[in-house]
Amino acid sequence: MRFWVITIFPEIVYASMISVLRKAIDRGLIDVKAINPRDFTHDRHRTVDDEPYGGGSGMVMKVEPIVSAINYVKERDPETRVILLTPRGKVFNQNIAKEYSKLPSLTFICGRYEGIDDRVSYFVDDEVSIGDFVLSGGEYAFLVIFDAVARLIPGVVGDADSIAEESFSDGLLEYPQYTRPDYFMGYGVPEVLRSGNHERIRRWRRFMRLKITFERRPDLLKNAKLTEEDRLFLEAVIRGRGYVY
Repeated sequence: MRFWVITIFPEIVYASMISVLRKAIDRGLIDVKAINPRDFTHDRHRTVDDEPYGGGSGMVMKVEPIVSAINYVKERDPETRVILLTPRGKVFNQNIAKEYSKLPSLTFICGRYEGIDDRVSYFVDDEVSIGDFVLSGGEYAFLVIFDAVARLIPGVVGDADSIAEESFSDGLLEYPQYTRPDYFMGYGVPEVLRSGNHERIRRWRRFMRLKITFERRPDLLKNAKLTEEDRLFLEAVIRGRGYVY
C-alpha cells in the first residue's frame, strides 16, 4: 500500500518510521513518500503561507503549492484517495481504518500555522479529524492514522489473531492482559487464566470485554455485534453478578 504525505516537515514523517512499520517498509508491504509543498513554490523564499483575508492572527497555508503537490501525486498515482486532515472532518475510528486499509493508495495533507486556504477542500476526497483537540500540525494526526491503517494490511503484524481481538475490532474494548509473575505486591493474575482450560479462558475474556466496555464506553455497545451468550454476560454485568463460570 502506498502512503503520500504532503507536509512542510518531511523529517517528522520519516523519523517515525520505526519498529513494525519500518520492517513493513523494508519488506515492501507499504511505501511512504513525503512531498514538500515548498518544492512547488516560485519565489526565492519558497513561501507556503500568507496573511489571512479579513485580518486576524497567524498565517494561512496557501492554496497553490498544496494543490500543485496534490496534482504531482495524482500524476504518479491516479488511484490515490486524497485526505485533508482537519478538525472539522469526520472523526477517525477503526471502521475507517479498515476501509482505508483496503485501498491501494492514500494521500494526506498536513496543515500548519492557523490552517489551510479553504479552497484546498475542492481538491480532496475526504476530510478527517482524530479528535476534539488542537495539534501543532497535521503530521501527528497522519502518524496516528498511518499506524492504525498500516497494521491492518496483511503481513504487517505477524500475529493476525492479535488484531482480531484488539480494542474496537468488533466494537468492544480489549480484555485485560497479564504475564509473569503470578503475584506482584499483593495483586494476582486471575485464576482462570492459569487454569489451562481454553474454553473457560475464552468465556472469561469475552465476559471481561463486555464488562469493561459497559463500564467505560457503553456508547460502543449500540453498534457491537453481540451473540446470545454476550447478552447473557451483559445481563450478569448489569445485575452485578460478576463472571459466571
